[in-house]
Amino acid sequence: MVEKSVVVELVTGLQARPAAEFVQKANSFSSEVFIEKGERRVNAKSIMGLMSLAITSGETINLIVDGTDDQIALTELIAFVSK
Repeated sequence: MVEKSVVVELVTGLQARPAAEFVQKANSFSSEVFIEKGERRVNAKSIMGLMSLAITSGETINLIVDGTDDQIALTELIAFVSK
C-alpha cells in the first residue's frame, strides 16, 4: 500500500469531465484506489464517489493505492491531477 498527499492543480479541479477521466485511469489499474478529502474517503474508481467530494483546484487530497501495481498507479494518478 502506498499513500501520498497531493495538491490538485487542474484548473477545473476534479469536476465533470476530469473526474470521469480520472475514474477511467484509476480503473485501468488492478489496485484498489481511494481518495481522501478531509474526513471522507471514497473509492476513486466510482464517479459518484469522486464527484461527491467536490474537489476544486488548489485543494489537497490524499491518494491511497493498494495492490500489485500500486506504485505505477500512484505515480500516474498524481501526474494526472498535477497537470
